[in-house]
Amino acid sequence: MKIPYLNFAPMHNELKKEITDKFNKVFDKNYYIMGEELENFEKEFANFCGAKYAIGCGNGLDALILILKAYGIGIGDEVIVPSNTYIATALAVSHAGATPIFVEPNIRTFNIEPSLIEEKITTKTKAIMPVHLYGRAADMDPINKIAKKYNLKVIEDCAQAHGAKYKGKTIGTLGDAAGFSFYPGKNLGALGDAGAIVTNDDKLAEKVHMLRSYGSKIKYVHEIIGYNSRLDEMQAAFLSVKLKNLDKWNAERDRIANTYINNIKNEKIVLPLPSCSDYKNVWHIFSIMSDKREDLEKYLGKKGIGVLKHYPVPMHLQKAYAHLYIKKGELPLAEKISNSQLSIPLYYGMTENQINYVVDTLNVYAK
Repeated sequence: MKIPYLNFAPMHNELKKEITDKFNKVFDKNYYIMGEELENFEKEFANFCGAKYAIGCGNGLDALILILKAYGIGIGDEVIVPSNTYIATALAVSHAGATPIFVEPNIRTFNIEPSLIEEKITTKTKAIMPVHLYGRAADMDPINKIAKKYNLKVIEDCAQAHGAKYKGKTIGTLGDAAGFSFYPGKNLGALGDAGAIVTNDDKLAEKVHMLRSYGSKIKYVHEIIGYNSRLDEMQAAFLSVKLKNLDKWNAERDRIANTYINNIKNEKIVLPLPSCSDYKNVWHIFSIMSDKREDLEKYLGKKGIGVLKHYPVPMHLQKAYAHLYIKKGELPLAEKISNSQLSIPLYYGMTENQINYVVDTLNVYAK
């Protein structure tokens, strides 16, 4: 049996007529930037998150950069980020002119460990940027408590967790502001690049609205030095169609994840934590760990099961961050995850035969 790591076809085939109708509507209107489709999606997504504002932008990286810039975080400042995540989190800090300060994760949740944050805070620290990695919310209560103690902003990186909940509250509303990515592979994905900022902060929203569009509220009147990072009408229209289905898709992802967790029985494989009362996961990634990761990857490949490594080189060992002079071994948990993490197929539309084949194949792995 051949099972791809990811397959958009089951999801997109169900929506083909709606997506096509939306395309034709926007195409025929001949209005492609900053129109009613964007306005509608922003209202819908803000409501989905339980926030006052959602502000569309070009992509998830831009969303984080715009938040940092709007808060005046830049040269000489430091921002605390997880040591294990996609590099975009750190790149946003760097593009704003500040320095990312890496804090190790909890090895079971993969998310930043709150008890390790305070020791990394200095007089230069201006914000904490937790990532809700793989679709599981970070432990936000202690993070917010630390931020309040030191008067720091909390900026959520929600790129992988659309619809996840922490103690009954939807992520994106757990800090001062949040950045979302709608990259096609996300739980809520556009048909191209797209992103959004979510916040209840009136002043931040006003600043971000200007920053995303050349620093302007009124066309050709520029109050600040801005950017060009706008969510276009076509992608906004597609996202509106998809948003109506997100809860259904996330529920199916949770069902598949629970099937894996309840049925994969192999002491050589470490499974992720399930959803619980305080953490409602949306399973952007189903991440297993194995000390024999390379061998397991080859084994699954021979069995026709697609996998992906997230992320095989930790940020502090990337050439892009060589200037931080963090040596191999200084962030051992990030390195351990990078060396042992493997993502297995989990997507809306997987058949029972496919799910059971993945389970059975992992259960007989015996290296």
